[in-house]
Amino acid sequence: MMAKKKPRAWTYVPPKAAVPEGLRAELERKAGELIETVLKPKHIKPPPENTNFNYLIDLSTRWRGAYFYFVSTYACPGPNAISPTFETNFARLQHVGLGRFNLAFMRHTGKWVELQNGTLDECLKSIREDPWFIP
Repeated sequence: MMAKKKPRAWTYVPPKAAVPEGLRAELERKAGELIETVLKPKHIKPPPENTNFNYLIDLSTRWRGAYFYFVSTYACPGPNAISPTFETNFARLQHVGLGRFNLAFMRHTGKWVELQNGTLDECLKSIREDPWFIP
């Protein structure tokens, strides 16, 4: 007896909006300013003494495909650490067209949760002020 094939499920995947070069440069510049002037002074502290716990040592950004990520780098000082550092993304911007972005945070389950659709300045304001985006 032959096994029955499962029917295919078709879903609509909207085309990705390419980020215009000018908007890409503006995003990188404004995100860099936000990190250097607000996020680093607020969240990066001197290393704790005699600890085995991970602590934040740097904040940065990176593009991956159509997504722009805010990245936290942590030090792993414990004797059983697999590596001396690790990185994790804590905010994600996705350009959806007409100068608007979807803003998402990484949930503890490892899934991205979109909180906002807005202009670049609105999204960066949320990253600066909203507790969902603590690195």
